[in-house]
Amino acid sequence: MKTPISPFALASMLLAISVTAIASALFIGPAQFSAQEALAALVSDQGATSAIIREIRLPRVLAAWVAGACLGLAGAGLQGLLRNPLADPGVLGVSAASALGAIIVIYFNIAAIAFWATPIAAIFFALMATALLYLLGAGRVSTARLILIGVGLSSFCGALISLAMNLAPNPFALSDLVNWLFGTVANRSFRDLALAAPFALCGALFIIAAAPGLRALTLGEETAASIGADLARTRAMVIAGAAVLVGASVSIAGAIGFIGIVAPHLARAFAGHDPARILLPSALLGGAALAIADIAIRLLPFDQELKLGVAAALIGAPGFVWVAATTKRIAS
Repeated sequence: MKTPISPFALASMLLAISVTAIASALFIGPAQFSAQEALAALVSDQGATSAIIREIRLPRVLAAWVAGACLGLAGAGLQGLLRNPLADPGVLGVSAASALGAIIVIYFNIAAIAFWATPIAAIFFALMATALLYLLGAGRVSTARLILIGVGLSSFCGALISLAMNLAPNPFALSDLVNWLFGTVANRSFRDLALAAPFALCGALFIIAAAPGLRALTLGEETAASIGADLARTRAMVIAGAAVLVGASVSIAGAIGFIGIVAPHLARAFAGHDPARILLPSALLGGAALAIADIAIRLLPFDQELKLGVAAALIGAPGFVWVAATTKRIAS
């Protein structure tokens, strides 16, 4: 698209799509309701219908939207920071570390003692991964070396996750671990959302505050520094923001891949290549995409519901290959 859509028009369009997806999720599913029945059940007590709408479908679709928005925004921030269209939260090892935290809590059965243990562990391990990146020099090294550090951290966390699955004491424990790694928003509640929402908001504010620095980085690190951009601060804000966003996403949806790559790429097609302009569209696109994907898997005629992470990978992996194959300049 040669002429980018205005930020307000694009945000309004994507917000309308998100609201439509969330509203549609209330009356679309195995138990069919009309739009009028769903609205009535939402605002007044309609017995079993209200229980389905308020306690099952509404928190589920909101969890999917929040998780997708977190991943989309984190991916857009990291792609702007690293100037690499293939960068996503997994490139720094943050996603793998966050998933490892959740796996540890499930493995040792701590999650059965306190409902908040799993999301808190996911967020804590994401923050710990960020701290480790800084100890290894993330605020000073080049973006290429930062990517290499992230790949190593991701591989190590993946090995620990595989070890936990290999040593799972019984098939039921292994099933819980696999279900979390596949990603799902089934059985989520408003208390899960309330626990993740402050972290998601905090991470979003960090990355939005780094927008001017991301715009300056399009000129190159040396030029950006020469015009007064604080590159260390920008890098710190984006990495910390991405860590908290990923932790919030993993805490409510488990491991979801490729949204952080595909959503910013689609946003770039409409909003242009300014990394500051695509932050909000990427978040809205990621949220809408994951909400729509969750509606789709509830309608598939399978005996066992397809996991959301699997559906995201089936759609996102071809998108990743297409981006990699069509992008001339992958690294800066």
